[in-house]
Amino acid sequence: MSIYLLITTLIKHVGLLVAGAFILLTISPVQQLNFNKDSRFHSLFLIFFFGLFGILGTYSGNAIFNSIANLRAMAVITAGLYGGPRVGLGAGLIAGAHRFIIDPWGFSALPCAIATIFEGVFSGHVHTRLKERSMDWRIAMVLAVIGEGIHMVFVLTLSRPYPDALALVQLISLPMIVGNALGAGLFVHLINTVYAFREKRDSNQAQKIFAIAGDTVIHLRDGLNMDTALATAGIIYEKLSVAAVAITDEAHVLAHVGQGDDHHLAGREIRTGATKKVIETGAPIFHKKRSLIRCNEPSCPFCSAIIVPLKKGGNIVGTLKFYGTKTNSLDRIQFEIARGLTGLFSIQLELEDIQIKDRLLAHAEIKHLQAQINPHFLFNSLNTIASFCRTRPGKARELILDLSLYMRKNLDSSRGFISLSDELEQITSYLAIEKARFGDRIRVNIDVAEGCGPWPIPPLIIQPLMENAIKHGIITRENGGAVTLRIARLPEALEILVEDDGVGIPQDKLNTFFQKKELESQHEGVGLRNSNHRLEQIYGPQYKMDIKSRPDQGTRITFKIPRPLNTVAGTSTTVQVISTPKNNASA
Repeated sequence: MSIYLLITTLIKHVGLLVAGAFILLTISPVQQLNFNKDSRFHSLFLIFFFGLFGILGTYSGNAIFNSIANLRAMAVITAGLYGGPRVGLGAGLIAGAHRFIIDPWGFSALPCAIATIFEGVFSGHVHTRLKERSMDWRIAMVLAVIGEGIHMVFVLTLSRPYPDALALVQLISLPMIVGNALGAGLFVHLINTVYAFREKRDSNQAQKIFAIAGDTVIHLRDGLNMDTALATAGIIYEKLSVAAVAITDEAHVLAHVGQGDDHHLAGREIRTGATKKVIETGAPIFHKKRSLIRCNEPSCPFCSAIIVPLKKGGNIVGTLKFYGTKTNSLDRIQFEIARGLTGLFSIQLELEDIQIKDRLLAHAEIKHLQAQINPHFLFNSLNTIASFCRTRPGKARELILDLSLYMRKNLDSSRGFISLSDELEQITSYLAIEKARFGDRIRVNIDVAEGCGPWPIPPLIIQPLMENAIKHGIITRENGGAVTLRIARLPEALEILVEDDGVGIPQDKLNTFFQKKELESQHEGVGLRNSNHRLEQIYGPQYKMDIKSRPDQGTRITFKIPRPLNTVAGTSTTVQVISTPKNNASA
């Protein structure tokens, strides 16, 4: 056989071996293995995997002079570069021992076996020196050239008769060096490509999990009920390619989105035996047979199901289920996504208790804020009313009604949300009393866009800002000043501005407004700091106030209140709007 023909034959077998390795690395269950784990099991798997391809490499050439032109080195060298000395030695022993066993009396059997083991150990030590950099196709090709060169030296040194050994080396040295160098380079490149694909797949999987978790957190933080489950299931069904998504509690289906919604109905008891088993055991399952799902509806389209438990504080509170059909089957990736989601969902459900505590704290802060109202305001208001009783009884009566409305709304505002119109009525009553006291020293401009009145807002959010603007901003100036309240309606939020042209806020004091510290007194800026803190608690840090102030030029405060959650499609947060009856002449 000519050298050219032998090179051609080996190159063809290189392609077959690499194609076989690619198929094996990309099919289940091998594709699920994580080769990066440093464990005994995975080391053994790598040893047998590369050892197998070392054996196959033995049969990739032709028998020549009672020897075999082969491609063992391409697998053994890749084993060492990838798994280190232990894997390289193991794969070399398997492939080398096989070479010796199939022809123990062949004149080149022993040197070929020794050379194979040497190549595995040598490449393993290169891995130790270079670490991750060792998985480079160029390094693999260089090692194959060196390894096969040493292989030829072993054959010349240990094989007898020497003339036969020399003739063998002259014929097979170049084909084996070329074939194994090309094969080792391609094998390393193949593994790198497979891992790059897996990393991208895992990255996409993580992105899906976090995207779903980010979209569902607004719902699950209010607990697990039919409304939050429906919203959550709808988001998952939209983002994942599954036939249906269902969420249950311990006994009932809370939501089912997708196929099978004619008999998997929300509010009914759980029908599938597999779901009941997950609730009992707490172990996630992945069934690929319709009989294992155990739905008692004959026309049920589901042929596969992924069911994972939802936990809260270590206790099972429900399940998350993905369903597949014949045309839309489930796979292991979706199983891992489901498991990842339930871990995040469990955290979100546990945060429900923390949120309840935050809401109680917010209500307590409102109570604290009410208690901090300067008693001088009440005394001064009564004195002002008394002074009008003799000179302008009608005005005195109006001020009594304003004070009554102001105080009642202040007391009623410790529950739920109130409408913007209610907050504006309280502000109007407060301003009426202050203008009666200070006259033209207070000038107020209020501009509210049409349609904003019913918008739910937290109580005592705007009124304390107006009060601060008057008490600490303009009244301290001899000629008073102007306060502006402007409310605009954006597509998804109210934009609120409170501005005055007063004395401004010193920078050192302004810095303290954003510190989370115990509320002390009205003079410490409790109204402004409390309003800002509650905005962050309720809507998130992105909705905190923007405060700009300059000495003797005034203060400008802007912030947004987003659209009420219960008006967004698919959400379930309940916004309780407290509406206080308007005062009238008979109050």
